[in-house]
Amino acid sequence: MFDLVSIGDSTIDTLLSIDDAEVNCSIRKDRCLFCVNYADKIAVNSLHRSVAGNAANNAIGSSRLGMKTALYTIVGKDEAGDWIVSKLKQERVSTHYVHRDEHTNASTVINFHGERTILVYHAPRQYNLPNLDGVKWIYYSSVGKNHTRINKQLMAFLKKHPKVKLGYNPGTWQLKAGIDAMRPVLERTYIVFVNKEEAARIVGPQHDERHYLLELHKLGPKICVITDGPNGSYTFDGEHFLKMGILPTPVVERTGAGDSFATAFISALHFGKPIKTAMCWGTVNSASVIMKIGPIAGLLTRAGLDAMHKKYGCRHPVVF
Repeated sequence: MFDLVSIGDSTIDTLLSIDDAEVNCSIRKDRCLFCVNYADKIAVNSLHRSVAGNAANNAIGSSRLGMKTALYTIVGKDEAGDWIVSKLKQERVSTHYVHRDEHTNASTVINFHGERTILVYHAPRQYNLPNLDGVKWIYYSSVGKNHTRINKQLMAFLKKHPKVKLGYNPGTWQLKAGIDAMRPVLERTYIVFVNKEEAARIVGPQHDERHYLLELHKLGPKICVITDGPNGSYTFDGEHFLKMGILPTPVVERTGAGDSFATAFISALHFGKPIKTAMCWGTVNSASVIMKIGPIAGLLTRAGLDAMHKKYGCRHPVVF
């Protein structure tokens, strides 16, 4: 029925851009604090609102790239929930699996000099995975505190449908639950997407990308992908370690960069492209997203992907 069903919480992002802040880093440069004056009024330069959530971003982006998509999510019986449903329909994402509850999730994204800090509210949910018969890909991403229930339901479904490919991008609560809770999902995952900090949380810190990829692969995924912001992306498929840099495009705001990379990567594989091409598609799509505000505005169609590729180029990844 569907090429891809995305599973995860949807939200409304309020995106704020500010200048009156600073970043303080400890001796370890990967541990930095975003600081504003306590009990002060902070001037906001711009304000935008967007439908968001990792799974929603993926469903919309996959639809734009030509996949027939649906989204399993729970939104509120409120104006924000109505807006999410309307946006999904506008983007040709099926709302067949969208359920309605009391409240819609919300996030506030603070953009400071091109990097973002996100405050996230997850409404309490009781997940109940619908029957997804006929799907080819499932993209499982950020859900709330009660995600262990949907983990079990998803694993039971995948056991009955061994040909379905699972893309896994663990969210905040999934990572907090730790490796023991994630292990059954990772063992059944076809491709896992994490950023470098998330990889360190899963397999242990203070290692290089090659080590992270190897350790992630031992947990079960056939293909492992690590994104590292301006340093580019890394993949391992059990045989080859590949690295790709970013495109020389301006950075406006980075929300959704990882989602857009994963979206285009899976779309490329779905359409029969090799991993090298999938990395290129992901790099181009994420470059487009960070040139605009919010996680959706820059998501590309196939024509847009080709045009941006032609404009900026996309060198093949290299072995590392």
